[in-house]
Parts: sequence; C-alpha cells; structure tokens
Amino acid sequence: MRLYFVQFRCHPGMTYQVADAIYDREVVSELYSTSGDYDLMAKVYVPDSEDVGRFLAEKLFDIPGISRTLTTVTFRAY
Repeated sequence: MRLYFVQFRCHPGMTYQVADAIYDREVVSELYSTSGDYDLMAKVYVPDSEDVGRFLAEKLFDIPGISRTLTTVTFRAY
C-alpha cells in the first residue's frame, strides 16, 4: 500500500456534503477540514497493484461539489 494525501477544494457551501460523500465511500482512512487554499484533506492508502490516478478518479473525484483536487505522494524519509 502506498500513502497519498488528497486535498479537496469544494464549491461554496458544499464542504459538508462533500465530506459526507467521501466518508460514505469508505476509501479514506482519515479526513480533515483545513484552512487555506483547500477545504478538506484525506489520507488515502492505495494498493500497490492499483494505478493511483484511476483509483482516485473512480473512488473519489466524481463526487458533486468538488471543484479541484491536489494529490501528494509520500516517500519514506529514512
């Protein structure tokens, strides 16, 4: 499994609905509300055998109310 952090920018007034929809899909291990350019941040573990772009697109990115996403891959520091 590889860890990714996915940030979501939501349409105005849609953050709670987007967060509920993300949780309903049971894909993320953690979900946070954030300040700054994005409204939500999710911690997502993607199986090594999966293409990350396809996995995230099929599992999360079609949720209504999302206007933009930013995906960050993590690497082992030491």
